[in-house]
Amino acid sequence: MTTNQHVIEPISRIVLASSSPRRKELVASLDLSLPVYILSTDADETVLDHWTPQSTVEELSLRKATAALAMLRERENKPAGAFDLIIAADTIVALDGQILGKPRDDDEAASMLERLSGKQHDVFTGIACIAADSGKTLVASRRTKVKMKELGSERIRRYVATGEPRDKAGSYGIQGLGSTLVEEIEGCYFNVVGLPLSLLSDMLEQYGIRVL
Repeated sequence: MTTNQHVIEPISRIVLASSSPRRKELVASLDLSLPVYILSTDADETVLDHWTPQSTVEELSLRKATAALAMLRERENKPAGAFDLIIAADTIVALDGQILGKPRDDDEAASMLERLSGKQHDVFTGIACIAADSGKTLVASRRTKVKMKELGSERIRRYVATGEPRDKAGSYGIQGLGSTLVEEIEGCYFNVVGLPLSLLSDMLEQYGIRVL
């Protein structure tokens, strides 16, 4: 876990830099007794060729958090958003070290699922937290191994037709119908959904926010 250390401040609001309903639900499940403000960003998601899957999710989550901080400063016309804690995340699927992002269309979704069929792949999620007032920054990531069933072309076609793969890294959602395609997982389930809660709770504690 990389960190930029500063004095801990009392956090009064969580700013979730994500439009994902799944991440919003997962943050809400922690019952933090803090208001959660959703702020969708348009951060640059360009991936450099030399980045590993781990560095990719960490860099992209940090970009999202930094973009959210800039938006808060611009909207609120002050140095930072009071005692906000910005949380951003990014999730990718990697097969044999090659990153599989969100499919451009249904044909690409079907192609990705054909490649994943019967194989084990990695899911990486990066989390970046920035305290808006002090600038204290933490960045970390987690990996989960996922084994897919052997998927016939007809099953892939039916799944793609549901529309579920369209906004999912690797073209499947384990929290939805995609769960029927998965044979086993090794690691954090919530990491595959898009926000590893165990890792996030450890990071929150560094800002004086204790889940338990």
